[in-house]
Amino acid sequence: METRTLVLEKSLIRKKIERMAYQILEENYGEKEIILAGINNKGLLLARQLASFIRKIRPVNVSVLPISVHAANPVLEEVSGKIDEEINGKVVIIVDDVANTGRTLLYATKPFLDFLPCRLQTAVLVDRQHKVFPVCPDFIGLSLSTTLQENIAVEVEGRSVVAVYLE
Repeated sequence: METRTLVLEKSLIRKKIERMAYQILEENYGEKEIILAGINNKGLLLARQLASFIRKIRPVNVSVLPISVHAANPVLEEVSGKIDEEINGKVVIIVDDVANTGRTLLYATKPFLDFLPCRLQTAVLVDRQHKVFPVCPDFIGLSLSTTLQENIAVEVEGRSVVAVYLE
């Protein structure tokens, strides 16, 4: 029998994302443009929610860029997305729903290194703290110590993240 424990519910997720938006603006004060690169479906959804909050807080040009990474085995397929010289001189923040080993975030940075962003940062809703790769997210909604056997499930409804469960 599988047990699920609710870790974050919709209103708390909203507060976490809003707080992350403030942190992103504080850390990147004075920047004219921020590019949020959302990894796969849930990272993209989170990037769009972050962009919405950032725009409400301060009038800054925020772009959302979808990128695709094979999460289970990132060497099987190259990271895809419209990554080109348009990112030169701009802040790029790679966004994912959950950071576990850091592998997905690390491989997601690879194509950005072919260009010259002024800053490359990472943001995650949940950081599980089981890093195997040298990646430490810059913006974290919730740090959660879990066992290696446990999983984090992020549920979405429409255009919003609505729940995070520990399984």
